[in-house]
Amino acid sequence: MKKTIFLLLITLLLASCTKKIDGTSEEAMKESIEKVKSSLDDKDKKEFEEALQIIMLNGVDFSNLLSENGVKETVGDIRNKLNGMTASDVIKEGERIKVEIELKKKQQAKDEIIELYAKKEKAEQAKHELDKFKVKRSRFYKRKQGTYFITEEPIIELTVFNGTEHAVSRAYFTGILSSPNRSVPWLKDDFNYQIAGGLEPGEEVTWRLAPNSFGEWGTVDAPKDAILIVEVKKLDGADGETLFSVDDFDEYDKDRLEELLKAYPEFKK
Repeated sequence: MKKTIFLLLITLLLASCTKKIDGTSEEAMKESIEKVKSSLDDKDKKEFEEALQIIMLNGVDFSNLLSENGVKETVGDIRNKLNGMTASDVIKEGERIKVEIELKKKQQAKDEIIELYAKKEKAEQAKHELDKFKVKRSRFYKRKQGTYFITEEPIIELTVFNGTEHAVSRAYFTGILSSPNRSVPWLKDDFNYQIAGGLEPGEEVTWRLAPNSFGEWGTVDAPKDAILIVEVKKLDGADGETLFSVDDFDEYDKDRLEELLKAYPEFKK
């Protein structure tokens, strides 16, 4: 009697282990999935459900889900994938896909890290060249103008020297207006200047630029001790194309590189 019961239990156990998903129709697939799930313990059931989701979503073209025919085609593909699979098959396939996805993600991360390092190196080289385009003197003041109706015109006065080997047609700057012993500047703003006739290598020139009186330079109320610091950010050549630019590697790129290297430190230089 005991032997009979034992054999019956073994038979039932083997039967539950070999339950398969029937993908011949959508209804049959749903019913057979539930039967397979009901034969599993809690741990295997969780792994099965996660693997099932991974298999179903893997390779799905979500643009197909915008049309009825596309939905039918997608469901048909899923039925074909799952047809005849046991719980063990599903879990193993889910693990295989996860490994494959991780490898793809790692390769994509590696490619992006290489690209970001190249951008960083290019920006560092650009910074070295931009340092040759020197702002030898910078000053900000407001000049009174008008006879009956007196207004104040903002003036940015710059003396620059082109120490690069290239003629420059336009220069881009960041101006920082701040006071000594004050951590927060009165104003930080980008501006640029189209150079009439360009600035040849070795030339020095003084410009008096007049920003919009209704813009930030016109409305800023800085004290007399305020100092203007000007940084060169970008230069255009004689053909109007960019020669050098620190924007090739901006704050977003910097943060992105740090984020990727935290996830994949093995790619750090």
